[in-house]
Amino acid sequence: MAAKKLRIGLVGYGFMGRVHSNAFHQASHYFDSEYEPELVAVCGRDKANAEVHAERWGFSSVETDWRKLVERDDIDLIDIAAPNDMHHDIAIAAAEAGKMIMCEKPLGRNAQESQEMVDAVEKTGVANMVWYNYRRIPAVTLAKQIIDEGKLGKIFHYRAKFLQDWTIADDLPQGGAGLWRLDAGVAGSGVTGDLLAHCIDTAIWLNGPIDNVSGVTETFIKERMHTLTGNVEPVGIDDASLFLARFHNGSLATFEATRYARGHKALYTLEINGENASIMWDLHDLHRLEYFDHSDEGRVRGWRSIHVTDGDQPYMDKWWVPGLSIGYESSFVHQFADFLTGLEGDQPAMPTFRDALATDLVTDAVLKSAQTGQWESAGA
Repeated sequence: MAAKKLRIGLVGYGFMGRVHSNAFHQASHYFDSEYEPELVAVCGRDKANAEVHAERWGFSSVETDWRKLVERDDIDLIDIAAPNDMHHDIAIAAAEAGKMIMCEKPLGRNAQESQEMVDAVEKTGVANMVWYNYRRIPAVTLAKQIIDEGKLGKIFHYRAKFLQDWTIADDLPQGGAGLWRLDAGVAGSGVTGDLLAHCIDTAIWLNGPIDNVSGVTETFIKERMHTLTGNVEPVGIDDASLFLARFHNGSLATFEATRYARGHKALYTLEINGENASIMWDLHDLHRLEYFDHSDEGRVRGWRSIHVTDGDQPYMDKWWVPGLSIGYESSFVHQFADFLTGLEGDQPAMPTFRDALATDLVTDAVLKSAQTGQWESAGA
């Protein structure tokens, strides 16, 4: 039976645009699907750069106005890899046009924007997903399986951190194509919505809803030149963010993110302590899951390092022979493959827009708590 065409229009040709394009190409090479991706158009404000992306990744056409992309009859799926301030309008227009939507994280700049996006996709019934790719790292997916099987028992603690160091310079400007993450108007927030959003999404997936939070944030450089205006302007994003959390299951958590941890480029770690066992994972060693089981015989009890490369572990039967690892980009391949599987059945692939809204409610609560100095509810 001939595969069904899934005609894709991509908005954005930067880092995430490249990662997504790779996933569209690779998914059908490793995963069986009823759908065959067809890269129809890429959209970007700079036509020359969009044309370079189209040539390199095999898109058959170029647009410079996302509205024209959404209006095209030859596109089934709109993939949003543009800066955060564009997510809301593109997603709602795409939903109203009856397009499937995949959107980079965070869903919106704040929970209000995200709620409106959720309302739009649920009103029209279009398939939707948010690119929280760390769920699809095989070791993290294995952790999810272990937790769901009850091997950890009652969970007491969750710890996560995401550390970077790329903004430690007072002469670094804000805004523009390369530095929009430092512009609050475009990004919405700093590390809370950029880095901690990843940690929060994974945490909710592994350990359930977060009820309330107590947070603190800091902006170390108060003013930066804006690349678009040429003026020195106040910095509105948070450079560092830390918060305590209570999960609905009674467990306690600490979360930390910063772009001021010298020596760290992308240190994302998580640890979960349960009554019977504990789990640790480190993005720098992404194919390993550290596991401690208290039921092991006392003489040999200790942390074990599980090399997640075997065929009976999540996703790995689609790749190489046991012992050979995969990389960061593979998590996006897994996510797109799961999205296609969701189209084939009655169960949509997660995280949906509604799932991602839960993360934005938490980040909003963290930012509010940092202002009020009080514990804040992370629920709707």
